[in-house]
Amino acid sequence: MDETDFKALLAHLPVFWWEADSDLRVVDSGGGAFDDQDTTQRFLDALAAGPGDLPRPPGKDPLQTHFDGRAFDVTWLAGPIGAHHHSRGVAVATREGADPFASFADLTPAAAFVRDAAGRYLWTNHAYAHLYGTTRDKLVGRHLTDVDAPDDAVRFLALDHDVLSGNTPVRHTLTYRRPDGTSAHAAGYRFPVRWGARRCVAGIYVDITDYTHALDQRRQAEDDLRALRDHSGLPCLRISADGLVTEASTAVSELLRVRLSDLVGRPAGALLADTPERAVLLEIWNDLVDGRRRSAETSAVLLDHEHGRRRARLHLTTTGRTAGRATSVWTVVTQAGLRHETHTALTASQIRILALLAAGRSNAEIAGSLRLSRQTVDYHLSRLREILDAATRPALVARAYVLGILSPHTWPPRSATATHPRSPA
Repeated sequence: MDETDFKALLAHLPVFWWEADSDLRVVDSGGGAFDDQDTTQRFLDALAAGPGDLPRPPGKDPLQTHFDGRAFDVTWLAGPIGAHHHSRGVAVATREGADPFASFADLTPAAAFVRDAAGRYLWTNHAYAHLYGTTRDKLVGRHLTDVDAPDDAVRFLALDHDVLSGNTPVRHTLTYRRPDGTSAHAAGYRFPVRWGARRCVAGIYVDITDYTHALDQRRQAEDDLRALRDHSGLPCLRISADGLVTEASTAVSELLRVRLSDLVGRPAGALLADTPERAVLLEIWNDLVDGRRRSAETSAVLLDHEHGRRRARLHLTTTGRTAGRATSVWTVVTQAGLRHETHTALTASQIRILALLAAGRSNAEIAGSLRLSRQTVDYHLSRLREILDAATRPALVARAYVLGILSPHTWPPRSATATHPRSPA
């Protein structure tokens, strides 16, 4: 808890804090005991008019005083602070004869109690009594066995004994039963205190039942997701915001011809061939990680461990968020083309020729559509047969589809990476 959080907590409690200069003039103040800074100044003036030097040295017992009909325990904090020799202090409003700890903890949202060594309640705050569905007046004076199940009472008494025998605080979590019979969870500290002349056990706890339940739901969701990842047959992987593979399915390791253990921890960029689609994917990735998009579909050319290539369709979805940024991205390969060895990248003209060829156009019609000479079209078709290892026109078209060069979902035929529906490439 930083100083800002601490001051916010004090704003709702019967205490106040102040910072004063060397003349005890208030520089800053806060807390729930007084409504305004003028009252704080009158309080310090009353302190200054009393016996003894002020401020009191830190480490001394609290100074007990009265102001406006109320009792206060005043503690001066370590000082002076800063170049102006300011001092700081905290005052806790108390009831006559009440313990300062009880006064401070009375209205805290955390559940707090004090028990004697035999297990009898000497004090609780409202939050603790609320856990048992009762008031603190009905809880104080009763024994653990009066309010807790027998097994719980034995366990809690054993914890008290450990704290007293070890004379040291213990931080732990515990499970308890609510008045309606349901189980709940709490986390906090149990520590030895002196209550009057007796050595007792005090505790302060925060109910974490909802938090624990949320963690259980998250673990269950992660288990379900891993089962889907491992048994669905989908090639998928999770990539961290800094571009490293953190999880992967068996199907994607087979697709990329790499062992699963070698895939996890690898930079995702090493799995992509250096093609125009890579630059487009990078722009989409930045949008996803920076929170401008939640999901996207795109194409890429995957590069496997043996340097083979495979054109693929990818679906990307962000998961987790920190400071407005996605913490990871799930990537699923929804379509994968035929694996092939690296070949010379096709030009935009060659892809347009393939698209027109797949539409059934003749060489002359292709030349007219692209405003090329017949000889230029013949040359490109000859080169395409060499690059794609296809001897005939039908074979060229088939290879263009199985390699993912042409999209199988559009007509007229066009490139799988075309950004505009009417553009062939």
